[in-house]
Amino acid sequence: MRTPRSVTTLPLLFAALLGLAACGPGSEAIVVIALHPNNPDILYVATNDYIYKSRDEGRTWEKISGGMSHSRVISMAIDPVYPATIYAGMKGDAVYKSYDGGQRWTAQQSGLDDVTFTSVVNQLVLDPIDGNHIWAATSMGIFESPDGGASWKKRMDGMKEVLVTVTVALDPVRPDIMYAGTSGGVYKTSTRARSWAKANAGLVSPALLSSSRALMVNRLLIEPSRPDIVYAATLDGLYKTTDGGRAWTRIGLALPDQMINVMALDLSSPGTLYVAGRRGLSKSADGGATWQDKNEGLGSLNIRSLAVSPGDPQTLYLGTNGSGLYRSRSGGTRWESLPLTGSPGAGPG
Repeated sequence: MRTPRSVTTLPLLFAALLGLAACGPGSEAIVVIALHPNNPDILYVATNDYIYKSRDEGRTWEKISGGMSHSRVISMAIDPVYPATIYAGMKGDAVYKSYDGGQRWTAQQSGLDDVTFTSVVNQLVLDPIDGNHIWAATSMGIFESPDGGASWKKRMDGMKEVLVTVTVALDPVRPDIMYAGTSGGVYKTSTRARSWAKANAGLVSPALLSSSRALMVNRLLIEPSRPDIVYAATLDGLYKTTDGGRAWTRIGLALPDQMINVMALDLSSPGTLYVAGRRGLSKSADGGATWQDKNEGLGSLNIRSLAVSPGDPQTLYLGTNGSGLYRSRSGGTRWESLPLTGSPGAGPG
């Protein structure tokens, strides 16, 4: 296969994307945070070495990586209907699945081309109604599984210029509409990934694409109440579209770091979003027009992961590259450290 020109800077882009910063002695890089959709006591985090589970809202933790390879976990997804079913995307060994809240894991790789090349699974997204319908953004494109990961099929028709996909977002109102963030900007489908078209106006110039210095899109988020509003976090700033990707506008020019690798929405408050990178967390309550820093209590401003509680949008969990896991119960106004201390055990949940 011919390698697209926009992938030539891949090692540098992925190093930036994954935030490969040195961590101090005794600290944990919190790569992924996954929250139970219904039970606020249950949460999962992945570090560079293990997956941890807490059943008491982060007071104690248990390692639950049994049955996995030694590859690093870089993405997770929880079935919204049967939350004991969890998926883990790897940096080195494709996809693993657990049916029992993370106690046992099995590989789910059928159809993922050569696993050697599709092994970097940047994001896993489940259909909110049908947890067996899964999308994977990987280093070799977008893959779809209709059967809970038992089989996968590549869905890249129309993406001729790119190979690497980093993120995928599903329109919660119109399920046939999806957006993909890639090493060459944004693509959109109105046919549930049967074909894709560029949606880069205002986001990536043709000159930038042809120069092999394309814009890596790290995360895409859709406003559920106004699904034509989409936010794109990139390695070169934050962008917003209000017309379903026909045109993008750069926002957040005053943010302390324009390399945005973390983004989350407050689903209870339209226009409220959080973004972060190597210089801390910022919050906007007006769709990105104005911003406030939200870093009080953090031991490191190099932020790797973020999650908003499904049941209480004032409760946030944040993972750093240098000082572990934190929680805020005040919408980010104040943070407290949550050490990954041991627990006597945890069952399915």
